[in-house]
This record gives sequence, C-alpha cells and structure tokens, in this order.
Amino acid sequence: MVTLVVATSADPASIGPASSLLAMPGWHPGPSLQDDASYTNKEVRLIKLDKRLVVENHLDKRWEEATGETVDDVVFLSKHVASSNRPALTIHPIGTPHLREGEALTAGGKPGWAAPPNPRIGPWFRLLKNIANSHNLVPEFEVTLEATHHGPEINSPTMFVEIGSTEEYWKRQDAAQAIALLVWEGLGLGERIAVGNWSRDNDRNKILLGIGGGHYVPRHMDIVRKDGVWIGHMLPGYSLLMEDPREAKSPTNSTVVGGTWRETIRVAFETTKLAFPGGEVLAHLDHK
Repeated sequence: MVTLVVATSADPASIGPASSLLAMPGWHPGPSLQDDASYTNKEVRLIKLDKRLVVENHLDKRWEEATGETVDDVVFLSKHVASSNRPALTIHPIGTPHLREGEALTAGGKPGWAAPPNPRIGPWFRLLKNIANSHNLVPEFEVTLEATHHGPEINSPTMFVEIGSTEEYWKRQDAAQAIALLVWEGLGLGERIAVGNWSRDNDRNKILLGIGGGHYVPRHMDIVRKDGVWIGHMLPGYSLLMEDPREAKSPTNSTVVGGTWRETIRVAFETTKLAFPGGEVLAHLDHK
C-alpha cells in the first residue's frame, strides 16, 4: 500500500512544495507513469505531472496498472484561488456531488460524485497550523479548511493541500517549505510516526460530516481544531441545492423539497463511511 503525492509543473504552488520535499533525504527515482517521472521514499510515491491536476482522472487506477502497487490514499499539491487574494494554506476533500448530469464541469469531477475524503485531513490541518505558526507564516497566512469541491475523478481517499491566493504567494518559498514539511512529517518520512493514520489511531471512532455553512466552513473547523477529531466531507450551503415546492410545476408532491441536496448528502455520507472503515459518522450542522 502506497501514498501518492501528486504535483504538476503547470502550477508554481504545486511544483514548489514538491521540489522542497524532494530536497529532503531518502528519495530515489521511481517508475514512470506514461512519460511522467516519479520518486520513491519508503511507502510514498511522488509523481510530477505537466497538466492541470483537476483533469488527471483515475490517477490511482493508472498507477496501480502501471506498477502493480495498491494505492492507499492520495495527496494533491496545488494552488488556491480566492477573490479576496488573501494568503492562505488550505486543505480540503474533493467532489462535485451537487452537480446534475449535463452541468458544466469547470474544475473536473463528475455529476453526483465525490472521492472518499482522506482520513488525514483533520490531523494534518492541526499539524499545518503548528508548522505555519512555528515558521512565522501566521498571521500573514490564514490556515483553513475548505468545503468539498472540484475534481479530478478518483476512487482512493484524497485531499488537496493548497497555497493561496495569488501568484506572489504561490511562489513563496517559505510557504512551499511549510507544505513540504507537512507532507514529510505527516507521512512519517522523518524520524516520527505518520500523522492521521486511521487504521492505527481510530480509538476515537467518530467522524464529522459537515453540513451547511460557507466555503471556509468556520463552524466545522472550530470542532476540527480539537485534538482527536476526524473530519470527512464538508458540504457548504451553496452545494445543498433545494427547490421551493411552492414553485414546482406539478401540484403533486407539493410538500417535497426538490433539488440535489438529498443526493449530495447521501454521496458525502457514503464516501465518508468508506474512507473510515468501522467509524461512526456524525452530522455536524451549520444553520447558516
């Protein structure tokens, strides 16, 4: 079982942390994936691509077919874009469960789909806050979770780790080093044990499924800041699409609230259960 760490040369906030990570000891050339290079270190495989990450569908399956290695989980290194332009270090699960067939997929994925959330998200969020504080990136950089969004389509437990929110910050070496250290320590590549190993650390077997709130999930994040908390998908209010029954074209079933909100919650719940075998998923509601 291996962990894939995925970077792309098309993104300075991706290749920067990857380069800093590869400068750390223990890396060796690995097998190529089509024409893309990879590097190995213990049970970690770092792949360097040259396309946008959100279009690199089924990377886990492609790796397994090319190498015979089973993929346990996936970590994508990426840039973060926000209208605020505020510098940020973010972590989030991926999926587009709220979209309907035929809707535009501007950032990958597919309608009604979500990847299993990587169980490391909660523990790594807390580790990233510690690293950012110790490297004096706070308060300039905000360390935050984000709601579930975008692709690529993949079946393994997955998360994105991002630097935002403009080109100036995507290229910041200190931010790149902080993300590299997160991956290094989080995957146990140094002298410490890995952080966020569900199969080892699941004595507290309750997992939060965040429902409601804004894109940066502040109320869900308040809970995840506490030690020992596991988090699965986080569904913002804008992804819980509802249709007012009073505006329905048909008078039948007029009390039923339409929209994709039920399916969105179902997909998020089922994939969170899949990512945390034996765990109990609890809904955490933000009524915003």
